[in-house]
Amino acid sequence: MSRKSKKGSGRGVLAALLMAFSPLIGALLLTGASATAASAASLTEVTDFGSNPGNLRMYVYKPDSAPARPAVLVAVHYCTGTGPTFYANTEFARLADQYGFIVVYPDANVSGQCFDVSSPQALRHDGGSDPTSIAQMVRYTVQNMNADAGRVYVTGASSGAMTTNVLLGDYPDLFKAGAAFMGVPFGCFATTDGSGWNSDCSTGKITKTPQEWGDLVRGAYPGYTGPRPRMQLWHGTEDEALNYVNFGEEIKQWTNVLGVSQTPVLTDSPQSGWTRTRYGSTGAQAPVEAISIQGVGHSLPQSGMAARAIAFFELDGSGGTGGTTTGPVHATGSGKCLDVPRLSQTNGTQTQLWDCNGGTNQTWTRTASKQLTVYGGAKCLDAAGTAAGAKVAIWDCNGGTNQQWNVNSNGTVTSAQSGLCLDVTGASTANGAAVELWDCNGGTNQQWRLG
Repeated sequence: MSRKSKKGSGRGVLAALLMAFSPLIGALLLTGASATAASAASLTEVTDFGSNPGNLRMYVYKPDSAPARPAVLVAVHYCTGTGPTFYANTEFARLADQYGFIVVYPDANVSGQCFDVSSPQALRHDGGSDPTSIAQMVRYTVQNMNADAGRVYVTGASSGAMTTNVLLGDYPDLFKAGAAFMGVPFGCFATTDGSGWNSDCSTGKITKTPQEWGDLVRGAYPGYTGPRPRMQLWHGTEDEALNYVNFGEEIKQWTNVLGVSQTPVLTDSPQSGWTRTRYGSTGAQAPVEAISIQGVGHSLPQSGMAARAIAFFELDGSGGTGGTTTGPVHATGSGKCLDVPRLSQTNGTQTQLWDCNGGTNQTWTRTASKQLTVYGGAKCLDAAGTAAGAKVAIWDCNGGTNQQWNVNSNGTVTSAQSGLCLDVTGASTANGAAVELWDCNGGTNQQWRLG
């Protein structure tokens, strides 16, 4: 299938796209200097990053402030945009200067400048087309720029937001979280006729149950059982290009994928006209966070919104060493969550695996003093001994080293007292499997992700 055919057909489609996205272009151009002036000195094009089935271009911004092992943010432009334009006229590069992460800017490099989120190839893990090219960019960056594979994130506007949804579905093994500004659910834009535009989806005519939306994501990578990326969603209530209905459908999809209730655990208004809801956790790194902007059309992100996405990713330092992070503790080997049985608050209750459900008995906070607390800080994760096989339970917090845990970049969680790993007994993936300490061995039953 040619690149031109899958991106849309004819002058009429391109004209419609230009009209639909013109408010977004105008809003973005208010924020920065010209792309040419900004990109000449600061942006580097990489041309040998992989087989590149989508025929995309890759631009990379690595700030002078980047540490030895930096995080990576993929920032995906809107239809009619380019990678250099998105670099110059959004705030992600400035935030990268401030916090020291790499930004990768894919460029659609075709007439209309939209990314493929419609074809069958685009909706499969390593299926080909644009998502596979972007995954190759990530792998190149990790391998050739010493980037941290455990801290890779993606964001985008409009077509880039649709791509964000698709990348989290296709590549949950690569991305830790995403932030989609004015997108649609994974699979909503799917077509089989070679067209890149799905009017039923864009106008909000496609609705599904949470399970149906979730099944589309799970079907993109059959057999994958690891952790799923968190998602932050943004949408204006008056969006004229991608109907506001899609915002609610995205919430359905990602709460289902992440195994949390559709009922928000927090609703607030961080700014006038904003309604923010969080699902599965009240913390700043909730499994799903959704921000609705009253009266706004297709013109996101606006000033300051990129910084909130960066905070959701914890790229601003809000959640690492010395800070706190709240959310479920996902077991990589099973996709299930660290759970206190039957909502018990009895000292000595051994923890277990259970299907993720967003309950308070699965909501853990990593504190600056290395504790993992539950029930809002009422109890601490506690090692009952220092030998392999010691049970890991809950207990009143007491500041002891048996209640201090190191959350490591390789995915392990180790006891500060003994150095042993948090382990699922017998490498079980069943509900009710006990959690204990064991000699670290690199198994997936010793791999965890907080948040």
